[in-house]
Amino acid sequence: MYAKLETRTFLAMLVGVSLAFALLMKPFFGPIFWAVAVALIFHPVERMLERRLGNRPNINALITLLVCMVIVVIPVLGLGAALIAEGMMVYQKIQSGEIRPGEYIDQINQSFPAIEAFLGQFNVNVDELRDRAVNAFVGGSQFLAKQAIGIGQNTFQFFLALALMIYLTFFLIRDGQKLVELLIKALPLGDERERLLFAKFAEVTRATVKGNLLIAIIQGALGGIIFWILGITGALLWGVVMAVVSLLPAVGAAIVWVPAAVYLAAVGDVVPAVVLTVYGVVVIGLADNLLRPVLVGRDTKIPDWLVLLSTLGGIAMFGINGFVMGPLVAALFMAFWGIFIREFGHDTHASGQADKVVDQDDAPARK
Repeated sequence: MYAKLETRTFLAMLVGVSLAFALLMKPFFGPIFWAVAVALIFHPVERMLERRLGNRPNINALITLLVCMVIVVIPVLGLGAALIAEGMMVYQKIQSGEIRPGEYIDQINQSFPAIEAFLGQFNVNVDELRDRAVNAFVGGSQFLAKQAIGIGQNTFQFFLALALMIYLTFFLIRDGQKLVELLIKALPLGDERERLLFAKFAEVTRATVKGNLLIAIIQGALGGIIFWILGITGALLWGVVMAVVSLLPAVGAAIVWVPAAVYLAAVGDVVPAVVLTVYGVVVIGLADNLLRPVLVGRDTKIPDWLVLLSTLGGIAMFGINGFVMGPLVAALFMAFWGIFIREFGHDTHASGQADKVVDQDDAPARK
């Protein structure tokens, strides 16, 4: 009896200490999460270096981290700085009246009255839709301007989080496999289940970050290039916006380039409108269908509708990290239920069949 009390007390304190540690790490959730994601993505590079250079964990991890810095961290920082600068420029032009989003929408309504008539069949108020679009456009540029001011005011915190992420990435690249084995020993789920779940975690993280993010960058770059060629204001900004919305299945970059093509046609620029439409359908649209099977793989891809819902839910719950966290939670949900169905569904079915046989055997006796 006393031994059971000791065990229960220990387990209760274990849960309490674990929760306290989780709360302690909460302010660093972003750097920790991205350190884990980057370590998973570049783990094959570390393994390749180990095969070529031998068992030199510190050197292999350091070289892998440098490769990560050159390929990912430095370009992302440069793109982010350019995006914020572009957003501030657009916001200043809106404030000065040089850019008037409302007039662009009015021009489309005047040139294509059929659009208003079509939306009216579904009881859609065009004026209300116009106001929402203008507010979204102004709010987006204002958000980027605030981010620029915020980063300038909190430069130390930003670079501290970046340095923490890079520091953690080094140790996760070097000792990640040991940590996974330690977790497998510690968690009371069964080694086979734990290995399956860790494999699913790594698989979905790689697919989402490496595959979906790379595809989004490619689509955003293609969109930004055509906008720049056609002379559309804020080509870099719209390219990044297209990259962001490309993460959402069934929505994609079309939510940006389609209205742009419609506006070009409304103001009489028919040739640029046709060029943008053809380019959007053939080049930007097909990029996802051609690259996703190669970079992500059909076997690791969860259903598009679940990706859409989980991505939107993840962004609402976790912020910018949600575009990875949402699909990851959905994939783990499917993995857990898959394990349950495989291990317990068959037993339940067999038990039901056995009960049915017993009932049939007892039937003559009851008669």
